[in-house]
Amino acid sequence: MSLVNGLPAHILLVHVVVVLVPLTALALVVGAIRPGAARRMGVVLPGLALVMLVSVPLTTQAGEWLEAHVDGNALVRRHAELGDGLLPWAGGLFILAVAVWWATGRAAASGPGTSGSTRWSATPVRVAAAVLSLVVAAGAVVDVYRVGDSGAKAAWQDHFSKSASGDGDD
Repeated sequence: MSLVNGLPAHILLVHVVVVLVPLTALALVVGAIRPGAARRMGVVLPGLALVMLVSVPLTTQAGEWLEAHVDGNALVRRHAELGDGLLPWAGGLFILAVAVWWATGRAAASGPGTSGSTRWSATPVRVAAAVLSLVVAAGAVVDVYRVGDSGAKAAWQDHFSKSASGDGDD
């Protein structure tokens, strides 16, 4: 995918990533910390994570096309390098979202009469999943910020006037 309605697809797809990565990270952390929330989210949690995961390489691929069609400079190269590092974070969010969804579903299926050693909400696995989810979610969100910031600098640095043109309504 290279163009959408005459615009580079990257500048449109990037908005999907900027919204879905933090949203998936938040949903994952809430689901990992609060199994009741994960049960209510159900298959939406791994579904959201899957859409997010697919959007990252699509956006990266569209960005590579755009990179080949703009004047290259250090800012564009830095943005491309940072963008390539987002996929592992997105993969981690997806894997953890599936694991939290699966574990929460297993705990719900085992019922309230199950011993505490096999319940999702009572095991050290839940604590480990919550901590790991927090770490991966924070890493993904920080990485999205870094990639986005570098992209904004690549697109806008020295491409606008610091003073108003005088044509606007004051």
